[in-house]
Amino acid sequence: MKIGIIGAGNMGGAIARGLAADPGFCTADITVCSPNNHGELDALKADYADINVSTDNAQAIADTDVIIVAVKPWLVYDVMDPLSGKIKWEKQMLVSVAAGISLSELEDLSLCTPPAVFRVMPNTAISQRKSMTFICSHGASEEQVKAVSGLFERLGAVMLIEEQQMNACMALASCGIAYAMRYVRAASEGGVELGVKADVAKEIVLHTLEGAVALLQASGNHPEAEIDKVTTPGGLTIKGLNAMEAHGFTTSVIEGLKASAK
Repeated sequence: MKIGIIGAGNMGGAIARGLAADPGFCTADITVCSPNNHGELDALKADYADINVSTDNAQAIADTDVIIVAVKPWLVYDVMDPLSGKIKWEKQMLVSVAAGISLSELEDLSLCTPPAVFRVMPNTAISQRKSMTFICSHGASEEQVKAVSGLFERLGAVMLIEEQQMNACMALASCGIAYAMRYVRAASEGGVELGVKADVAKEIVLHTLEGAVALLQASGNHPEAEIDKVTTPGGLTIKGLNAMEAHGFTTSVIEGLKASAK
């Protein structure tokens, strides 16, 4: 499967790096384009010599199976309008990772009906092949959905959703990765106040989160069931949890997610 990625920034570059790091994917089948190259293409080429790079969008998408549009939302129309007549809509699939651009807006870019268009929302862990990626589509066959899903499954977990769920899922995973980072920062700072060196505190927090994820994935339990196992009556953990709740921990998380999903 040949992939053309328009945009070599944070997300476009991360997708390219994630695919190139997959030993089962042919790096030579990846083309990344950035007309205003500010060194991103040079960096990709330095890390993965077989990746194809270009500053010509039309050249980058020629003879590809999947076109991934990884530019800022307000640039999608400017980038895609000159390309619409050059896309082979009958066999090429258009995948947008631009937040907020709907499937109907993607369809407007085509010259035939219905084109196979996909709206995909990964998070930045895609460069480590650990993304939580959401996919919705319109006009795509079952075979095409499987092909795009399979592509992103190389880069982490994939969930097929209805488009109306996209904002909520994006808040949980795409914005959510920043919220997880903020917890790591806060817990690390707390460790410093307790007398642990900053780098050691961060390492402890990261291993603790890794363990928490492994427990939940292995057991399938509700988080509260695992919390109950470490909250002995009158113990330290319940005192800490109650102090966090008194300062609005759960409410803050929920309100933050709701703000992101608007």
